[in-house]
Amino acid sequence: MVPGRGVIAAVVVSMTIAVGCAGATDDEPATTTAELAPNQVAGVALPADAVDNAVGRLDELAGSLMDSTGIPGMAVAVVHDGKTVYAKGFGVRDGRSGEQVDPDTVFQLASVSKSVAATVVANQVGADTVDWTTPVVDHLPTFALADPAVTAQLTVADLFAHRSGLPDHAGDRLEDLGYDRATILDRLRLEPLDPFRITYQYTNFGLTAGAEAVAAAAGTEWAQLSADVLYEPLGMQSTSSRFADFEARPNHAVGHVDIDGDWVARYTRDPDAQSPAGGVSSSVNDMTRWLTMLLGTGTNGATTIAPPEALLPAITPQVISSPAAAVDARAGTYGYGFNVSTSPAGRTTLSHSGAFALGAATSFQVIPSADVAIVALTNAAPIGVPETLTAEFADLVQFGEIREDWRTLYRDAFASMDEPEGDLSGEPAPTDPAPAQGLSAYTGTYDSDYWGPAMITTDDTGLVLTIGPAQRRYPLRHWDGDTFAFEPIGENAPPGSVSSATFTDGSLTLDYFDEDGLGTFTRGG
Repeated sequence: MVPGRGVIAAVVVSMTIAVGCAGATDDEPATTTAELAPNQVAGVALPADAVDNAVGRLDELAGSLMDSTGIPGMAVAVVHDGKTVYAKGFGVRDGRSGEQVDPDTVFQLASVSKSVAATVVANQVGADTVDWTTPVVDHLPTFALADPAVTAQLTVADLFAHRSGLPDHAGDRLEDLGYDRATILDRLRLEPLDPFRITYQYTNFGLTAGAEAVAAAAGTEWAQLSADVLYEPLGMQSTSSRFADFEARPNHAVGHVDIDGDWVARYTRDPDAQSPAGGVSSSVNDMTRWLTMLLGTGTNGATTIAPPEALLPAITPQVISSPAAAVDARAGTYGYGFNVSTSPAGRTTLSHSGAFALGAATSFQVIPSADVAIVALTNAAPIGVPETLTAEFADLVQFGEIREDWRTLYRDAFASMDEPEGDLSGEPAPTDPAPAQGLSAYTGTYDSDYWGPAMITTDDTGLVLTIGPAQRRYPLRHWDGDTFAFEPIGENAPPGSVSSATFTDGSLTLDYFDEDGLGTFTRGG
C-alpha cells in the first residue's frame, strides 16, 4: 500500500515578499525577510503561541478520531524547540487484552522506516563510507536491473528517491509469497523498467537494495548498522529494524484489521525482507529523539548523527513524485526517503506515512521553519487516521485553525486506495459457463523465472494452486472454460480480491501476479 498519501487544496503563495516576518509569533523575535533568502520566506506568519495552542488541541483531536473511527490504539508526540512538549497514548495496544497504549508502546512504523533509513545513510555519507551518488554495484556487484546501462549508473540516491525505473511496489508480492530479501533483490532484474531518473515509482525493495549497498560498504548487516549509528547514539532503546525484537517487546502494539465493523487482531506482519523500507519498530518517545535530530539538521544535543551537508540532500526535493494537475497547483516532491512539500502557508514540510494492510498506520510531519514536528502511530489498518491528525495539527500551527476537512479528505482517499485486486473482483460469475476439461488436464507444475514454480493439484474441493516458499494455497473454482477464479490473500490483496487463473496451451496465467507482465507460467515436462 502506497504511503505518503495526501489531499491538499492548492493555494498560490508568493515567494517574493518585500516586508513581513517568517516563523514569528507575538512572543518570539521576528526573523525579517532581509535575513532570509527569498525562497525561505513563508507567505503567512505563524499565529501567536502557535505551537502551544496546537498542542493544547491534541487531546481533543486525537480523542475524537479514536471515537469516530473506533481504531484500537494510537500514540502521539510533538517536539518543539529541542524538547518533547507532548507525548501520550490513547486506547489499547491489543483489543483482546485491553492493555493500554502509552508513549513507550512500540509500534511497527511501516514505511516511515524509509525516512529513518535515510538518516542512517546520511550518517554513512558523513563518515565517508559512501556517498549518495555511490553506484550500487560498487558494493553489491551481483545486483542488476533489466537494462545493463541503468545497472551501471544506478546510485544509492536513485533508489532512495524511487527514480530507478522499477515498477510501482516491485517485489512486494514476492514477499507475500515468502521469498527472502536476497531472492527478491535478485529477481528485480526481471522487472520491466520505466525511463531512468525521470520516472517516480514507489518501491520498497528498490530502496532496500540501496540500503543493502550501504550496509555492505560498512561491512555489517542493515539492522545492526541502524542500531550502531542511529538508535544507540540517540538513546532509542525501544527501536529496532528486526521483527523479532518488536515481537519480544512486552509493551508492543498488535496489528488490527476491520472485520465487519470490528477491529480484530488477526494477522502478523513480518517485514524483515524489506526492513530498511518498512521494518522499523519504535515508540513515540523514541521517535521524538529522532525528530529532534531532524529539526537540528542532524544533531540532537551533543549527539551528531550526520553533518548538515550529508543530511540535506535527503530532506530537500530530488524528484517530482506527484505532478501538478493544474497550473495553479503545487507539485509533490520527494527527497531521499522523505516527502518534501510546500504547505498552503508557503512553508516547507517533511513527512512520510506508513501503512500495513494487516494492521498498522503511521505518519509524521515536520515544519522546520516553525521548529516543530509531530508523529502519530496506530495499530490499525490504514484509513487515514494518523495523516488526519498530523494535517490538523499542521493547520493549527500555521493558521491557528483547521482550514480543511482533513477527516473526509483522508477517509475518501484511503477508501479509494483499498479497492480489491484482480480482474474478477466484483464480477458476477457467468450464468452459462463453458465446461472445464477433466481436472487432470490442468494438474502439474508450471514454472516462472520470477515467481518460481506454481503447482496445480487436486483435493476434495477441486483444483488447488500452491505457490511460493510459504506454500500459499489458493483453491480454484471453475469460472468459464479453462478459466478458474481464486482469492489472493496478503498485505497486497485487500478483502474481496478475486483473480483469474487461465490455462492455455501448456501455460498458466495468473492475473493477480501479472501486474508487470510477469504472470504467465510454463508447464513443466
